[in-house]
Amino acid sequence: MLNSDDLNELRADFEALKNSEQFCSDGSCSSDEEIDLKDYPSYTEALYAKIMPPSVSGVYLSRWDIKEIAEVAGDSMSIHPRKRMFELLMKYAVSQERMQLVLDAMATHMEGKMEIYEELMETFPHSKVVFEDKIAKAQKTINTFPHIIKEYF
Repeated sequence: MLNSDDLNELRADFEALKNSEQFCSDGSCSSDEEIDLKDYPSYTEALYAKIMPPSVSGVYLSRWDIKEIAEVAGDSMSIHPRKRMFELLMKYAVSQERMQLVLDAMATHMEGKMEIYEELMETFPHSKVVFEDKIAKAQKTINTFPHIIKEYF
């Protein structure tokens, strides 16, 4: 059980965190900046930075989501840490056709999550401000997929 001193300390820590640059709920974080895929040591790392962080892509892709995306694209994958699973998915996408399958499956999956966000906005109107931002980021991420195919192949 927290006493009043512990609770006051927790409030102070929260306020300090909220006022620091680490707190990114308003979209002002550096991760919201446009990512140049050529700034990374490997294209897989660049794609990971562009697609996997929810603060950038608007959706969280869990390990099970990645497994499902891989299966829809035609790959069979076991559960590993998220980054490893993404790397394995990119190793599968060695041809333009396979990469297109992966990106199409990812877009379909992200659109499904966007539908959930829209349903939540209708059910809970006050959440609109939160989910509109997530939907916009997800749509922006999906819109980069043709560019990824063009640049990668």
